[in-house]
Amino acid sequence: MDILRLRAERLRSHRLSAPAATIADAASHMMATQGQEFWGGRWALAARTVGEPALRDVDAAFDRGEIIRTWTMRGTLHIVTPGDAAIFLTVTRDRQLKQFATVHRSLGIDASDIATAERAARAALRGGNRLTRPEFAQVLSGAGIDPAGMRGNHLLSTLALRGVLVLGPVVPREGAPTRDQYLVATDDAMTDAGAAALPTDPLAEMFVGYLRSHAPAGDADFAWWAGLPKGLARQAREGAGDRVTEVADGLFAASGPAPRRRPSPDVVALPPFEEYFLSYADRTVPCAPEFLAAIGPTANGIVRPILVAGGEIIGVWSHSVAVGKHHLLPQHEVFDAAVDPASVDAALARYARFIRG
Repeated sequence: MDILRLRAERLRSHRLSAPAATIADAASHMMATQGQEFWGGRWALAARTVGEPALRDVDAAFDRGEIIRTWTMRGTLHIVTPGDAAIFLTVTRDRQLKQFATVHRSLGIDASDIATAERAARAALRGGNRLTRPEFAQVLSGAGIDPAGMRGNHLLSTLALRGVLVLGPVVPREGAPTRDQYLVATDDAMTDAGAAALPTDPLAEMFVGYLRSHAPAGDADFAWWAGLPKGLARQAREGAGDRVTEVADGLFAASGPAPRRRPSPDVVALPPFEEYFLSYADRTVPCAPEFLAAIGPTANGIVRPILVAGGEIIGVWSHSVAVGKHHLLPQHEVFDAAVDPASVDAALARYARFIRG
């Protein structure tokens, strides 16, 4: 497939040229939105929604229980709907827990610690209660578990994978954008959102969802995104049957009508760990090879925010959401001097209105 057409089709699949009606619709369409950086994941959804949703609008979707954040695949936080969270955990839970085991041994976390933490967390969250992260650390300490040295964070992610808790409503913050979420019981999050029943073939459902939001893409792309072996990726495609269509040699899309394109800005500013760039085995489709190192992943796993024009990554940018800094203008670096500065400024101004709102 011609690279220009491939980029155009992916922009539409990603809802970047065919935005969704609401934040919840954007999240459901994407199935999983990278959320390591909480502000970045929320901006990713706002950038895929009609109008100009502000940060408070995305936070409201968390508060209503329409979306949550949890560890879904590759040991990574994503923003998902409660129903899709159940699909991911069914497919990826055991693989992720095995991957965590080595780190647990290095931190001195054993099966007894995990069982104790689970009992304590379930008791603390009973009856619709919720906890901040510091309060969760206190719960661990009260149960005789030392949460220091990343132990608390790793126990938190392990309990999320075990279906005990998720990150839900947003914790208020004065003087700067919100950055934390309350921990709530997984069962409460599922009930509040009216999560649908688990599909018959969760693996195939993941494949269809990935193509719906990332197509055209191939087996290797899905395998990387889902953190699964290529053999399971082929099994997922076969299980999807006529719900997917081969649109080019080795490239597939979800069957059915594609979202309707709408007029879109010349340049769009997208967040760190952006799905349009990161979630493929081959990232040279949106980005010239010589600029990959400028974006990442770096040696410590960071992937920088990007500027995109016509499906091509034309630069990077940065911004701090710290107290006293979030009102400052984002800083940027373009890879080509011929890029229209006004279009870049407009893209960053759109983000600035979001983060201040």
